[in-house]
Amino acid sequence: MIVDLSNKVAIVTGGGQGIGEGIARVFANAGAKIVIATRSSANGQSVADSIVKSGGVAWLNQTDVGRRAEVKRVVAQTVERFGRLDIVVHNAAVYPVLPIEQLSDADLDLTLAVNLKAGFWFIQEALPHLRKQGGGRFLFTSSVTGPNVAMPGTAHYAASKCGINGLIRTAALEYARQNITVNGVEPGYILTPAMDALGGPEALAQMATQIPLGKLGHPNDIANTMLFLASDAAAYITGQTIVVDGGSTLPESPVVLESFYLGQ
Repeated sequence: MIVDLSNKVAIVTGGGQGIGEGIARVFANAGAKIVIATRSSANGQSVADSIVKSGGVAWLNQTDVGRRAEVKRVVAQTVERFGRLDIVVHNAAVYPVLPIEQLSDADLDLTLAVNLKAGFWFIQEALPHLRKQGGGRFLFTSSVTGPNVAMPGTAHYAASKCGINGLIRTAALEYARQNITVNGVEPGYILTPAMDALGGPEALAQMATQIPLGKLGHPNDIANTMLFLASDAAAYITGQTIVVDGGSTLPESPVVLESFYLGQ
């Protein structure tokens, strides 16, 4: 798919690694000017430098999206630097893996602030600029965890992603007449640093056997779907999430899947 995002300016949160890095690189390759909004300056600067070295435009803005003042600042500084804002991709997320009974208020506050509340803040801060451009895109990295499936130790994360899906649908209704679309992607198991929390290489290899396509996804699998949603080809799509999970949410149970493939 050929997508031209030339002259578009995109903020990508969590763009220093994993899915966010993939989105930043794919959007930059399509011609967008990228603002990498991430807490880790080292990772973010490395990605920005790599994009620039490849002929793209990227700028690190060290940002803690779990703080409203930081969201306000990064939006304002983006417009000050590039003169416009067209696309906001809220991808950053946290999820300390803990059972419900061990979750502290601090754990809950952090997860909900970064994963969910930041989505509201970015819409509020970026809206005037997207309206000025005559439209734009809000894109969110949701998850299959919460909206589709459950995993022990991630109730707070799952709740935040269910909330993101609700935000996507409602915001899409509120801003459709302003040519602003709001969509998201629900990743399954994607090979990112965050997967380390779920186990080492052996555990990840075992996970792959439970996925119909037989492998874990790559950040570019999500990035390319986001690119489609940011493109003119998706201009008539709003209020939707696309599941990108290699089919992992399709089987009724891993046992059914395993017996089916063993029988082939």
